[in-house]
Amino acid sequence: MAPPATPTVWPGSEHPLGARCRTGPGRVAGTNFSLWAGGAEAVDLCLFDDDGTETRLPLTEWTHEIWHGFVPGVRPGQRYGYRVHGRWDPWTGARFNPAKLLLDPYARAVDGEFSLPPEVYGHVRDWPERHVADTVRDDRDSAPYVPKGVVLHDEAPGDEWRDDRRPKTPWADTVIYELHVRGFTRRHPGIPEELRGTYAGLAHPAAIEHLTRLGVTAVELLPVHQYAHEEHLVRRGLRNYWGYNSIGYFAPHAAYAASGTRGQQVTEFRRMVRALHAAGIEVILDVVYNHTAEAGEFGPTLSLRGIDNRAYYRLPSDARGYTDYTGCGNTLHVVRPQVLRLITDSLRYWVTEMGVDGFRFDLAAALARSMHDVDMLSPFLAVISQDPVLRRVKLIAEPWDVGSGGYQVGAFPPLWTEWNDRYRNAVRDFWRGALPDVRDLGYRLSGSSDLYSWGGRRPYASINFITAHDGFTLRDLVSYHQKHNEDNGEFNRDGSNDNRSWNCGAEGESDDPDITALRRRQMRNLLTTLLMSTGVPMLVAGDEFGRTQGGNNNAYCQDNETSWLDWSLPDTPDGRALLDLTTRLLTLRRTHLVLRRRAFFSGRPHTDDGLRDLAWFRPDGQEMTEPDWYAPAATLTFYLSGRDIPGRDAYGRPLTDASFLIVLHASHQPADITLPGPPWASAYTTVVDTTDDDQSTAPERRYEGGQTLPVAARSALVLRVERG
Repeated sequence: MAPPATPTVWPGSEHPLGARCRTGPGRVAGTNFSLWAGGAEAVDLCLFDDDGTETRLPLTEWTHEIWHGFVPGVRPGQRYGYRVHGRWDPWTGARFNPAKLLLDPYARAVDGEFSLPPEVYGHVRDWPERHVADTVRDDRDSAPYVPKGVVLHDEAPGDEWRDDRRPKTPWADTVIYELHVRGFTRRHPGIPEELRGTYAGLAHPAAIEHLTRLGVTAVELLPVHQYAHEEHLVRRGLRNYWGYNSIGYFAPHAAYAASGTRGQQVTEFRRMVRALHAAGIEVILDVVYNHTAEAGEFGPTLSLRGIDNRAYYRLPSDARGYTDYTGCGNTLHVVRPQVLRLITDSLRYWVTEMGVDGFRFDLAAALARSMHDVDMLSPFLAVISQDPVLRRVKLIAEPWDVGSGGYQVGAFPPLWTEWNDRYRNAVRDFWRGALPDVRDLGYRLSGSSDLYSWGGRRPYASINFITAHDGFTLRDLVSYHQKHNEDNGEFNRDGSNDNRSWNCGAEGESDDPDITALRRRQMRNLLTTLLMSTGVPMLVAGDEFGRTQGGNNNAYCQDNETSWLDWSLPDTPDGRALLDLTTRLLTLRRTHLVLRRRAFFSGRPHTDDGLRDLAWFRPDGQEMTEPDWYAPAATLTFYLSGRDIPGRDAYGRPLTDASFLIVLHASHQPADITLPGPPWASAYTTVVDTTDDDQSTAPERRYEGGQTLPVAARSALVLRVERG
């Protein structure tokens, strides 16, 4: 689209920020442009024809540090960017360079891809004295090599969007499914080829059918904000696949759109959300507000660095560099009002105009820092807690960063849930036989009350997970002892060395039937543990049918079959059996309140029969005593009582449910356990026995209370309680 033949700039308004188009009867059609650039000396609005011809329009109005103007005749589809003038003095943090075209941080759509030739850097990359290269300004034009913002209609979404109904799933009933838009759909045979790898592909009935059949209630999408690829990856012929390198906080990543990149990606994303909502599935975004794709002082100048480097980023006393709490070269200075406004405006936009239901905040501790230390009274957390829109959506913290004092598991305030890596570590260690005792495991299985029972928080403050996008898949967790990241091109130095995995006797794929059978059972053990635990479970896409990444535990740059889900696996006997087990466990969880508790266990009787709401048993059938928690143990048996669940239904009636006995046995040797007899139970029936390869054909077994039961090595049992 071409700009007006003879564009003029009217004063316009400083609010709202970004490019806002207005049309309609009685109004002059055009677009208001507004950019915060507090330290700038001048700002040029740059409009681009389809052939790349640039028209520069100075914005002369400056109100409250915001440069603004209204351009009549500029309509939706117009591509634009900014050039910002000011001092070049990297030694004091000033990095203004009008030769660099900058992406509007409020752009709601982005057209084109970032490439990384020397022209996109504000400094001379090939300066002979490398250690000071970032201080020498590069005056070459970057416009041909960077994407542009796109003007959108500034109207409410159409009728097809207005009838959207959010599922509003209560936290206690939530099951999260972490997936990558491209990786989930790229190889799905039921999705048309032209839609694979896109938002439209995820909205396709074939994709949604798998999610609904499985029984998850929310998808957590790996980053879908517009992002850029890092220089070191481009040099090696790789790409950033995960997307944790954001540069546009309002724009859905254009490469995931099947319909176009001149604003069509916004409509496509909204339709995806609507389709998922119609299936009862919430949409949670993994968001990266802790750093941007501009990296450290030797990184490219794409947006915020050129708009006002000193205002947007945390700088040390030597302002030439950056304070890095993220491991990615820079950290956004969230304490500053304009940065806080950028983030909260973005969050509200995704909720109110794009329909999403919540957010998982990458390295959330970096956002909670005040001037240096992590502060749970920080401006960011305070603003979120009182915001009438944001305080009502699902908020998930990754409660750490890489800076000093950054590990904050259990410390985030009410309203927040947290990725609980202590759950992950305890469960992995138990099933590989590495726990010295079961004290920590007991807390993790029962909702982590030691971490979350303060401030009115509930068990669902704990997001329980065993695997996530970073780290081994479930299958690799039981197939590899060490990471195998050679394909990343970093000589296997990247990725965590703390995998807490066990390969069951052979490294990697094996044709030994004993090893493969043990691996299948270990996967069943881990899934059973996760889905029978109190808290909110999170599954990773593909774990339900045994996907592998070949031992790569950091596949962030593997945009290929290493990361894409292999949809032939659910059709194999092993994949189908694991999928059936996962579905069975999720159905069990969905139909039993005792597995979705809204309050912590007290460990005390709540009824006249004197039964505790949670009881722990030794293998001899007697309740555990204090010393038992400190003794080495490979077997843990716990009783979940459904007789008197805290809370009432909508009509004020008591909540009751079935009771369950769960047996986790991690030893390499079989064992005999005595099932608790009356008053706990007169009998038990099997619901899940992980020694059965195929749960769909496994017989239901009945055992008497007080009976001694042989338990196979490395196995788990879920038993429903019967009372005589």
